[in-house]
Amino acid sequence: MSERVNEKKKPAPADNAAANPVAKAKAEAAMPALGVKGMLRWAWTQLTSMRTALFLLLLLAVAAVPGSLFPQRPANPSIVTQYIADHPDYGKILDSLQLYDVYSSAWFSAIYILLFISLIGCVVPRAIAHYKAMRSQPPRTPARLSRLPEYGTLVIPADAGIPASDAIADAAAKLKKRGYRVDVRDDDGERPSLGAERGFLKEVGNLVFHTSLIGVLVSVAAGGLFGYSGQRILVEGDTFVNTLVGYDQFTPGTNFQSSQLQPYSIQLDKFQITFDRESKGKFGQPIDFKADVTTRETPDAPAEKQVLKVNDPVSLGGTSIYLTGNGYAPVVTIRDGAGNVAMQGPVVAKLQGDNYYSSVVIKVPDAKPDQLGFAGFFLPTAFVTEEGVSFSGDPELINPQLTLNSYFGDLGLNAGAPQNVFELDVKKLTPLNARNLDAGGITLAPGSTYTLPDGKGTISFDGVKRYIGVDIHHNPGQLYALIFALLAVAGLVTSLYVNRRRVWVRTGTHPDGRTMVEYGLLARGEDHRLAAEAETIRGLLTEEWGLDSRTASQTAPSGPEDNGPAESATKGASPESRPEDFIQSTAGSSESKKDQ
Repeated sequence: MSERVNEKKKPAPADNAAANPVAKAKAEAAMPALGVKGMLRWAWTQLTSMRTALFLLLLLAVAAVPGSLFPQRPANPSIVTQYIADHPDYGKILDSLQLYDVYSSAWFSAIYILLFISLIGCVVPRAIAHYKAMRSQPPRTPARLSRLPEYGTLVIPADAGIPASDAIADAAAKLKKRGYRVDVRDDDGERPSLGAERGFLKEVGNLVFHTSLIGVLVSVAAGGLFGYSGQRILVEGDTFVNTLVGYDQFTPGTNFQSSQLQPYSIQLDKFQITFDRESKGKFGQPIDFKADVTTRETPDAPAEKQVLKVNDPVSLGGTSIYLTGNGYAPVVTIRDGAGNVAMQGPVVAKLQGDNYYSSVVIKVPDAKPDQLGFAGFFLPTAFVTEEGVSFSGDPELINPQLTLNSYFGDLGLNAGAPQNVFELDVKKLTPLNARNLDAGGITLAPGSTYTLPDGKGTISFDGVKRYIGVDIHHNPGQLYALIFALLAVAGLVTSLYVNRRRVWVRTGTHPDGRTMVEYGLLARGEDHRLAAEAETIRGLLTEEWGLDSRTASQTAPSGPEDNGPAESATKGASPESRPEDFIQSTAGSSESKKDQ
């Protein structure tokens, strides 16, 4: 029963539409179809908005995070392979998502390209609009200047002999000297005015900032695509030639080609270290490094002597060579059981502790009948404790000593698997010398030779050389990225500190001969210095016309009977408290006198 009552209370749809014409119009209205062209226009508008550009910039930063969380295949493929083997449950899934090649992945490239398009779509229309604004004249003079945020009036006495046209010309000259673009108007012949505008550098700085941001992105992309980096250890007397086989480690860019390598060469002649010998707390610490090198830009170019120091790289073939490390390289000669030289030359010792205490690993795969391996330490200045433990007491070569254990067996190099040259896997090797064996360990001084047990050969300690580690970087976009970054900062500072302002000045002649002047200022956006600018302009005009504070603040009489000074000029008052337009009120006063 209640449902029937409710149904009776509801009006019929037709009756409702007839009673409400608006509802009837909405019901009959048909929304226009957006269509493919309209959809594309809407998508382009959304993509080229500044909000989208900022979102894409943030998204690009977030998308780069996996590149630091997971190993990257371009940097070290073997580590990626090992990572996938160690994490079989999700390793291949990450690989399918291109998380091991983040910076060359399809999704990272898509974000990068969309950011380019968005920024270009933002900058180009704004640049065109700003160019048109700079070419156009300032806006027309408002009818009521008293409604502007900053407003003021001046009165030029009749005996000054400055008519309204000359007053407007003087005001135009002063504003031009302050950097305003001025347009003088003769509105009705009796009340000339001018419009002035300045602060176009604000938008120019904004455009420079966004354009420079595009330049930075392009430069970074160029460096990632065509740049490369590598490392190399150079022992005194060694020469590095810029070829792929010359690097100890090499990281190419995405589009790197071996033809980009210019075949320059650099030879380490001598490396010198200066140690602190005066400070108590820093005694023995290195304080200066200097590498004397010989370089050639091309194989046929003349040799050039240069000095490589920390934070002072050598530039060759478009690359920068940095000094990043150093140490000692003991020179050894190893003969196998047949008496043949199986290995001879310097061995790089890896720094492990204070006073250049270094670890040494020597692998001799050419030894016969068994491959040999050595592992131990190099001490520049050897001291032995009461317990028989050796340590280095000074970083200089005062009492160098080489302490080793020896092994024989299969080093695993014939399998072709990469190995760390600073590590020796002794699990599958048989020890020859060690402190816990009857033969004991090997202790060598420069010029000494030790005969290995079981006729496995001999090892001689011939001397010590120094080595350096260098980082080699080639980034074709590095300089441009720096230039665009500086331009972006300059543009941002300009856009923050330059204000867009407009000034209007109108003059008129009072019936008693005085010249009445009013001016108003308007800023685009917030400008806390607009009041100070109004005071400056007022001071310039007052000084130009030789007005004092009393005459400058006088206004026209409010009526035909009042010949005395009226209320002082309003400046910066709110629209509710201001009188009617100053020049218009003087015109009304003159009409009243004519009527009388």
